[in-house]
Amino acid sequence: MPQTDPFHSLVPRKMTDSELARSIRLNIEAELDAINLYAAHIDATDNEEAKAVLRHVMDEEREHAALFWQLIARLDPEQAQHAQEAVEKFRLIISGAPHESVEAVGKEGKGGAEAPEPSIVKRLTVGNMRP
Repeated sequence: MPQTDPFHSLVPRKMTDSELARSIRLNIEAELDAINLYAAHIDATDNEEAKAVLRHVMDEEREHAALFWQLIARLDPEQAQHAQEAVEKFRLIISGAPHESVEAVGKEGKGGAEAPEPSIVKRLTVGNMRP
């Protein structure tokens, strides 16, 4: 069975945090591939014992992926900033904020425009588009 050479990405010196972050991104990719593979196996069988084992292993892979994301945040400050902005953008998007507010996050100093409360977000309807 072919295996990835564990030394293929090694450099003849210690890696910088940036280089290590790049390598960890590949690890995340492998974890996500494994999660999808195990999920497909679960879907493809009616054997409950096998499903239980696969779910357990799949959950471990999810934990590994999450831990790697935390490590990336430590190794790559720009990635960490994007992650923080994504949390705010997600909040704005699901609250119904206008596109401009979402895109302003991370610009203009501290996080851009504030989102209006979901209950006061203006919604266009046929009625309010009439002259």
